Amino acid sequence: MSTLKEQLYRLCGEYISKREADIKRVIAEAREAANNETKSSAGDKYETGRELMQQEIDLNRTRINELNKLKQVLERISPAHKSETAQPGSLVYTSIGNYYIAIGAGQLNVDGCNYYAISAASPIGLKLMTLKTGSSFLLNGKTVEIINVD
Repeated sequence: MSTLKEQLYRLCGEYISKREADIKRVIAEAREAANNETKSSAGDKYETGRELMQQEIDLNRTRINELNKLKQVLERISPAHKSETAQPGSLVYTSIGNYYIAIGAGQLNVDGCNYYAISAASPIGLKLMTLKTGSSFLLNGKTVEIINVD
């Protein structure tokens, strides 16, 4: 049986893999559309269509590069790492929600409980970093208490 942090880590990895597969599918579809574009009597329509498909491919290549950066961030995290202060790989329980500091993968659900996978560089991630159990911080004018750091 894996620990909660291992499950959250795995879900973050699945998030990256799913997004990567989706982006690769879009690139393949754009390539196919560009290759199937036939030259018409309008002349410029052919080149315009191919250019739009190339722009779509380029945009999605950029997205793949960003996903590769997320992979690198995730690979530097050890789910087994323990710390008294919040840092990448920490699971932080607060008065407003539970946060897994790793990558911005959004809401994850494990055993019926919601956790928010956030980047250390996100606004709330920056607030949480280096804080301990019992600490508090202001977020949007409200005091948020840290219940536990795992």
